Amino acid sequence: MEVGSLPVELWRLILAYLPLPDLGRCCQVCRAWRELILSLDSTRWRQLCLGCPECRHPNWPRCPHLPPVSWREALRQHALASRTWTQNGSDLHSSACLHLFRRRKDRRVWHVGTVAGGGYETFRGALAAAGPYDKVVLHAGVYEEQVEVSLKVPVEIVGMGKLGDVSLLVSFDQQCPTSRLCNLVFMPAWFSPVVYKTSSGHVQLDNCNFEGCQIHIRGPGTCQARFCSFAQGSSAHFLGVAISLMDSCEFSGGDSASVTVEGAPVSERNWAFKHLVALAKTFTMMTSNGSTEISTPSGKDSMGAGSHGNTPLEGVNTMEDWSKQEVDLETNWAKQKGGDILLPGQDGTMIEEDGMETSSESSEEGDEQDGEKSTGLKLSYDQHGLAHLSKADMPDSSAFPALLSLSAELQRDAEARDLAASVQGCLLWRCLLRDGKGGVHLCNHGQARLEANVFRGLNYAVRCIQNAKMVMLRNEVCGCKASGVFLRLSAQGLIAENNIHSNGEAGLDIRKGANPIILCNRIHSGLRSGIVVLGNGRGSIRSNQIYGNKEAGVYILFNGNPVVSGNHIFQGLAAGIAVNENGRGLISENVIRQNQWGGADIRRGGDPVLRNNFICYGYSDGLVVGERGRGLIEGNHIYGNRGCGVWVMSSSLPQLIGNHITHNRLYGLAVFCRKETDSAVGREGYRGPENFNEEGELMAWESDIDSEDERFSSRRPITVALVENNCISHNGAVGVYVKSSEPLNVVANMVKNNKAAGVSVIQSAQLTRLVANCVLCNGWTGVTVDRECRVELRGNGVYGNNCHGVCFRGDGLIVENDVVGNNAVGIRVMDNADVKVLRNRVQALRGYGISVKERVRGVVQENLFWPSKYIRFLFITNNIWHNIFDLYYSFCSRSQALWALENPSPRPHNSNPSSVTPSTLPAHLAITMTNRITASVESGCHNNGSIFCSIL
Repeated sequence: MEVGSLPVELWRLILAYLPLPDLGRCCQVCRAWRELILSLDSTRWRQLCLGCPECRHPNWPRCPHLPPVSWREALRQHALASRTWTQNGSDLHSSACLHLFRRRKDRRVWHVGTVAGGGYETFRGALAAAGPYDKVVLHAGVYEEQVEVSLKVPVEIVGMGKLGDVSLLVSFDQQCPTSRLCNLVFMPAWFSPVVYKTSSGHVQLDNCNFEGCQIHIRGPGTCQARFCSFAQGSSAHFLGVAISLMDSCEFSGGDSASVTVEGAPVSERNWAFKHLVALAKTFTMMTSNGSTEISTPSGKDSMGAGSHGNTPLEGVNTMEDWSKQEVDLETNWAKQKGGDILLPGQDGTMIEEDGMETSSESSEEGDEQDGEKSTGLKLSYDQHGLAHLSKADMPDSSAFPALLSLSAELQRDAEARDLAASVQGCLLWRCLLRDGKGGVHLCNHGQARLEANVFRGLNYAVRCIQNAKMVMLRNEVCGCKASGVFLRLSAQGLIAENNIHSNGEAGLDIRKGANPIILCNRIHSGLRSGIVVLGNGRGSIRSNQIYGNKEAGVYILFNGNPVVSGNHIFQGLAAGIAVNENGRGLISENVIRQNQWGGADIRRGGDPVLRNNFICYGYSDGLVVGERGRGLIEGNHIYGNRGCGVWVMSSSLPQLIGNHITHNRLYGLAVFCRKETDSAVGREGYRGPENFNEEGELMAWESDIDSEDERFSSRRPITVALVENNCISHNGAVGVYVKSSEPLNVVANMVKNNKAAGVSVIQSAQLTRLVANCVLCNGWTGVTVDRECRVELRGNGVYGNNCHGVCFRGDGLIVENDVVGNNAVGIRVMDNADVKVLRNRVQALRGYGISVKERVRGVVQENLFWPSKYIRFLFITNNIWHNIFDLYYSFCSRSQALWALENPSPRPHNSNPSSVTPSTLPAHLAITMTNRITASVESGCHNNGSIFCSIL
């Protein structure tokens, strides 16, 4: 009969009454009939799939409300898997195929219970009569055996009726090659909690419930459990298994781990090994093709992100949006009012802004400036050695490195690729583990693969210890009371594309030599940190989205030493990355944005390498180097933060090299001598090591930490904080603000277009060296040095600042600098300064080239002035100011050659100071400029006076 002779709807109605064999025959008629049969997926195929007593809903237990991609395909997969236990052809005799088919065709069915037409009354009696591959059918009732039951021959045991009608209080010991148990409820016998064990054969468990009992599988024995429920503390133990499958099972209410995998896989293999490996690979392919999607309760995460490859950037502000936002006073964020700045977390402590002159000093400018406008004859300084840094600007979100997909990560990492392809040990696929103490526990070289599972409401989801290895792909881990995934004692493996969120402790906890590969996960909304690495833990953490955690996105401490690369860490309620308590690590090419506290926070012996990261749009400081912080901070973009770009405590020894610190709302770089208080530490989310426990108990941290000598032996021999080759520009206050009690070297930096002073040193108990920097076009003084500060200025270029070039009140040297094109005095020395001003080239557009007044001691020698202005010296005698002399200089010849910075060219000269490895620099970093500036004054000059002057 042709299909076209009747409407398609009528055919579908007729075919809906056909049983499964007849549907298969109809598919073989022709292509039109096949397409018609396949169109019954949501009707007849769904009815057949749900009506099978051996199979529950295809998406049970994780999300039974969601239909499968194809009901027919789900039924086909069930039919194939249900026959795995019979594929034992190696134990048959010579005519293997004939024997196998004969046994399948002629196998007998034995009934147990009250059955019309007879049957066995006892379960043991039916097993004694059953032959190989026979079927034992248990009718409704409770079956109990007082001693252990041994299975000597392959047998299939099936419960009739609905699940729950047949209950077994039996302990099985399988001694045959294969067996199958289906549609049964297992409860522990009075003498043992173990209801099933095997050490050599294969057992298949379909649609069974286990209540308060255990199954034990020892290698080379294997197990395939499908659509089973392990409730009331039931668990599965695997010891040395080569492979076992747990497919669509539910574990709940356990007082210990639901699944325990222990021991390295044994080399011996049973007959089922190759079949289970093939089946496991089909599972893996189905998951990787996206046929099994994990659904969160809300349908999407808090970020509203789609696929992992698309980084959510809708929360990123542009610089214009950022500048328009007002600071939220309720969260105590920084707010600038006039010359006083209140910084976050300082309990009202005011930090004086000395980049601005006081009113009394500014009133003196009328005396120092002659009221004339600039002569218009300006010197060109565009070709200085740091000109390449002048072009640096704030990047936009399109400059962020994109998150790599898992396939891209696997292509470039052979070790991760091998792990992702490996199928060995215990495989958990599409299982639900909920409301118990533990999920999966791997120990003592055990191996497991966890794929597309849901872990919810446990104390911990996965614990991997003692050299165990796991592959954890596309799982959801949420609502754990402690850490979600916990690795220690040299554990390793691959953790990729998981959704880890809303856990009570860290999403991932790595310690004691564990070294996993963590790729492309979403780790968010945790009540503590996203990832914690401590106690000599390592790991490679790449291409993850880490966001919305209440503490640091990545927390490294107690000698943790991971590689953190290519992640997006954002919208955290504390620091983006925190490195404390002698933590280390390589942190590179991450996007760290919109965190409440420092984008990166280093303190208390932390010594990481931060390289090429984007640290931006934070609600506080970009980078915080707290008390005793260390580290190499190189090539980072730090911009758009509401606090400082970089905040450094003077007791720390960082190396800041080649960073772009721009468009931050307060200081670009601030170095403070204030010690940290408890409240300051608390604002970074650090609560002490006692909170990093496994299950709530206090831990002995001495076992996690190496000796003091071992920890410090790897440190670089750095004794002075170094700021080198950075671009510090367009910040809302001073570019470089120093209030320090420790020595500091500031070398070859571009300090440009900051709203206040370029460099402001208001406290420097030990020597601060400013060497070969370019201080350009800042909103106030180029370099200001306050009273009682020890500062050396050598080889700098101070150009085009809106006020004085250099305002110096402290002690030190001003040697071989170019101070040109500033709008007020070139070099202003005043108060009780003790300074040597030697071999500088000075031009002031307004005011004096050099102004020296009050009780200044020192030497002014061999300086070269351009003739637009003059030098003025003011002395104080008996508190009365007297003009001693005014020296006017002018060049007789106005040739163009005289109006250029030549021989040498404009300072600074060191165009690539980072070519010198920081670790090879001496601790004192004494950089000497050897070029000597000499000049002659032609006979027409005022009084034929010399430009070499000394003040005794």
